[in-house]
Amino acid sequence: MFDNLSLKLEKAFQTLRGQGRITEINVAGTIKEIRKALIDADVNYKVAKEVTDEIKTKAMGQNVLTAISPSQLLVKITSDELTHLMGGESQDIRIDGNPAVILIAGLQGSGKTTFSGKLASYLKRQGRSVLLAACDIYRPAAIDQLKVLGEQIGVEVFAEPDNKDAVRIAKAALAHAKNVNARIVIVDTAGRLAVDEEMMNEIARLKEALNPSETLFVVDSMTGQDAVNTAKAFNDRLNFDGVVLTKMDGDTRGGAALSIRRVVEKPIKFISSGEKMDAIDRFYPDRMASRILGMGDVVTLVEKAQQTFDQEEAARLQKKLRKNQFDFSDFLTQLEQIKKMGNMKDLLGMIPGVGKAMKDVDLDDNSFKPVEAIIRSMTNEERANPDLINNSRKNRIAKGSGTSVQQVNQLLKQFEDMRKMMKTMNKMGGGKRALSALTPFKR
Repeated sequence: MFDNLSLKLEKAFQTLRGQGRITEINVAGTIKEIRKALIDADVNYKVAKEVTDEIKTKAMGQNVLTAISPSQLLVKITSDELTHLMGGESQDIRIDGNPAVILIAGLQGSGKTTFSGKLASYLKRQGRSVLLAACDIYRPAAIDQLKVLGEQIGVEVFAEPDNKDAVRIAKAALAHAKNVNARIVIVDTAGRLAVDEEMMNEIARLKEALNPSETLFVVDSMTGQDAVNTAKAFNDRLNFDGVVLTKMDGDTRGGAALSIRRVVEKPIKFISSGEKMDAIDRFYPDRMASRILGMGDVVTLVEKAQQTFDQEEAARLQKKLRKNQFDFSDFLTQLEQIKKMGNMKDLLGMIPGVGKAMKDVDLDDNSFKPVEAIIRSMTNEERANPDLINNSRKNRIAKGSGTSVQQVNQLLKQFEDMRKMMKTMNKMGGGKRALSALTPFKR
């Protein structure tokens, strides 16, 4: 999402490279470019000016150590200011009451219903019992959509399709939650195409009747400053507890993520991207600032890996790697687990320095489909011992996978190169970086 902003900020810092010290003259040009980059990213002008003025003040008050260049110092100061702008510290949702109620609000099309399902899945993975309440009584497909999501994640959905009173439905959902021992009720509410009095009255009545422990405002991050303005209108009336930014994988400039905390004075609690039910992350301002400045987000990447990878499988794989027995079946298993972590390009963007290199590369989960198809077209014997694959077998595998013999050869060569590297690294006591040698090829 922040690709353009990241590139413009990098160019801004380049003006200080080669400078021996920070002066008012060389900093002024950099600050001007940073401010321009923020405004181009649809950050509120007043907010952009406040942030850059603060960066300039702090930069001019610093003595540059010999080990740190002026550009490195300004990157650090900018990172700190962006972190502060987005809230400083991560804040979790409050879960109080029996059952605890989480009220979801926002405009139609912001992704409220999908987020409700994702949040239910997120809480369920923490071992909590959750009930989804379908209280959107206006959008015809809302109840059906929530039921489909609930079925996907194994969470019950309470709905009364013939009831046109959202407050009564929500109260009935709470009573049902107590009967089935659900500790958390997530209430999906109706949205409108724009803020209107009827909508505000209904969501206000729901909040008053339910006394939720948490009220979350869901906003489409692709709408930029419009999202910030809508959030302010909702907050003035509803006084919500936190913000959820959806569609973070879209082609958006990022202004909402950078401005909304300062404007509404409420923390961003979650970010969401895509349609997969596990594509939800707690929001960490410092990690987001790091990603914006092209420094990656290794902590989140590791956390995703820990949540996804099976510990026993990892131990088994490590044993095979040490013995240089890693085969195509093992690689296929690893591919499947990696794909569960999320969008491939987003994951690579969390590795410092890789995000910029991947900017113009068309890489997604589909990039691995030819690789998977080739491996699945192999026999178990061929997967375990690729040396068996002669020309006739290559032709059979290519036909079975819908690929070419050239692609089969390419995969076999990459795999052999990887095995050689594993062998060398094992002699050196390593082996952990070996998997990176095998990258998906293009059609």
